[in-house]
Amino acid sequence: MNDAFQVHSDPELWEELGMDVARFSGMPPMLTNAYKNIFLSQHNRPERMSYFDDMVANIHTGRIREIYDAKKGGKPVIGTFCVYVPEELVVAAGGICIGLCGGAQGSIADAEKILPRNICPMVKSAFGFKVGKICPYFQVVDLVYGETTCDAKKKTWELLDRYVPTHVMEIPQMKRERDKWLWLDEVKDFKSAVERITDTVADFDAVAAGIKTINAKRFALQRLNALRHHNPSPISGRDMLLIEQIAFYDEPVRFAQKVHALCDELEQRIGNGVSVAPASTPRVMVSGTPMALPNWKLHFIIESAGAIVVNEESCIGTRYYKDLIDEGSTDLEQQLERLTERYMKIDCSCFTPNDDRIAQVLKEYEASGAEGIIDYCLQFCHTYNIEAVKLREACEARGIPFMSIETDYAPDDVGQLQTRVEAFLEQIRG
Repeated sequence: MNDAFQVHSDPELWEELGMDVARFSGMPPMLTNAYKNIFLSQHNRPERMSYFDDMVANIHTGRIREIYDAKKGGKPVIGTFCVYVPEELVVAAGGICIGLCGGAQGSIADAEKILPRNICPMVKSAFGFKVGKICPYFQVVDLVYGETTCDAKKKTWELLDRYVPTHVMEIPQMKRERDKWLWLDEVKDFKSAVERITDTVADFDAVAAGIKTINAKRFALQRLNALRHHNPSPISGRDMLLIEQIAFYDEPVRFAQKVHALCDELEQRIGNGVSVAPASTPRVMVSGTPMALPNWKLHFIIESAGAIVVNEESCIGTRYYKDLIDEGSTDLEQQLERLTERYMKIDCSCFTPNDDRIAQVLKEYEASGAEGIIDYCLQFCHTYNIEAVKLREACEARGIPFMSIETDYAPDDVGQLQTRVEAFLEQIRG
């Protein structure tokens, strides 16, 4: 374990951002201890994970300072809550796009002073970060873009708009041809809204550059995910999850370069027979709802029980990077159509019918070499909870070990989950 690791503090910067500094000052030491226990306690980690460790060490300081300086230099900051909001167009217009989903328990009490208790923990966590002034990313954004993928979200955006300018992108709930044209209109409206904030019109060349930049980031993640599928795996599931989470707030060009550098090391490790766990280690795929940073709960439980996570079919995982945008468009209209088509391939449970997601889960299961699926659902996420019924049926029909878990960010059920996961791994081992 690296005892020198520390999540850094910058009270002067936080004060400048209008944060509740007194409350937030306790966050860095808490995150330091959690990170050491969950990540730095691992044996035989790839050396180039050091970059991602540094990103966490500077999550509330260096990266925020970088974003804030760029903002003061004229680059507006756009916060988003969903992988359906096209970050390519933010980049094309000269803005900075960062993810704002909440993955911590500490801000939920702030949210529950306003919001109902029985809604999604991720929605409450994110909202609580803003109303409690305990998230520097929320404090640095100029505009927030929400979407209509669930009822809790789309109603929360109405209240969030009281604290920070919030625009909503309508996501159709079906994928028919007529839904494509509605979606395309929403993409065009989004482009116009971002251009008003950035005071820049993103022309064909700018959009082409934005698409190329984000394609490169997604391709790097595709390469990394393919390498972790090797048996024995050269990287742990929790390290992969961390990288996927960092993808939502790191600078995209630099991030892609660092991921490729890590991939080069992983290829060497595979060639030299170096792994993080023996080939006999049970291999688990996680599907379902996203795991926003710092939600490492399930991966830590699974891997502490002696398994390895080899794939995440979620918005923090493959749904975010499995598809690229065709870069061969000849005009702006075609660019936006192809962008829309790419985003329509994301298989969120908000869609009906959604058999494509079931097929995608099974496809990724085969590709990853997994031996069982744990479907992860945040409490009160009704669409994923109900869709787990069809996923279970599909797995049972193919003899795939399957377990569904419904939880939140609190540690109260960790013991119960550990027991269930251990029993599931025994089922895989036979």
